[in-house]
Amino acid sequence: MNPDSDLRQLRQSINEKLASILPKESPIAAPMLEAMRYAVLGGGKRIRPLLTCTVCSALEGGFENALLPGCAIELIHAYSLIHDDLPAMDDDDLRHGRPSTHKQFGEAIAILAGDSLHSLAFQSIVRAPDISQDTKVKAIAALAEAAGWRGMSGGQCLDINSEGKRLSVDQLRSLHAAKTGALIRTSFQIGALCAGEHEGSRNFQVLTKVGSDIGLAFQIVDDILDVTSDSETLGKPSQSDEVAEKNTFPQLMGIEKSQEEANELLASSLQLLCDSGIENPVLASLLQKTILRKN
Repeated sequence: MNPDSDLRQLRQSINEKLASILPKESPIAAPMLEAMRYAVLGGGKRIRPLLTCTVCSALEGGFENALLPGCAIELIHAYSLIHDDLPAMDDDDLRHGRPSTHKQFGEAIAILAGDSLHSLAFQSIVRAPDISQDTKVKAIAALAEAAGWRGMSGGQCLDINSEGKRLSVDQLRSLHAAKTGALIRTSFQIGALCAGEHEGSRNFQVLTKVGSDIGLAFQIVDDILDVTSDSETLGKPSQSDEVAEKNTFPQLMGIEKSQEEANELLASSLQLLCDSGIENPVLASLLQKTILRKN
């Protein structure tokens, strides 16, 4: 087993599946479909569907079971980035090293493209051929909660309302547990569901904990990179958090302590998986690459 090779092949499968489920032609909405494909296929590491598929495989479920549900999470993520970049939100002109969707297609088409990706995500779970109807219902419920007012959207609302205000570290952790962490945590949970686990199982609870901690570590590292990297490296504007007067972990804790916390969250997550018998080299490699930001 070669984890790097396996991850490359899995990423290719995810990209191919995304390309196949995104509509290509429409007599009434051609510009919107172009914008949808632009936003989804134009870049991204596919971290969330990779997590969903590798978790499913680690539980001996087979990554194919989780492929469409994992892609559904990526569609939700893509829609959120379209809306996040809009002038009314973060007002970012660059995403994945090229113009943001609203800069390329206009704000109205960008909003509609995001709305349609949101709908297509849930449709994709319904169409998943290798999981039961009960699993589909649970996956849809989990994703809807993660994307909604108790998760990503709620966290974004809190983030906007906190601009220019000083939060405590605990308040910032709560903010990002919703805004960023919810989708990452749900990636683990849906992977477990696709492998046949139920919400009350020991494995499900372990993976929920790991997903929460990895989601927090991911955001901490994202905050660090916003300070230490340039726009070309990031593929999006650097220093944007400071410009928008957003609360960040480096601002509240310093870069060194922020990095230490991210490293500790990664190490404790890997240890918990090992102690729980969920040992999988591909999953372990993915978590390390996700937090250490290695290709």
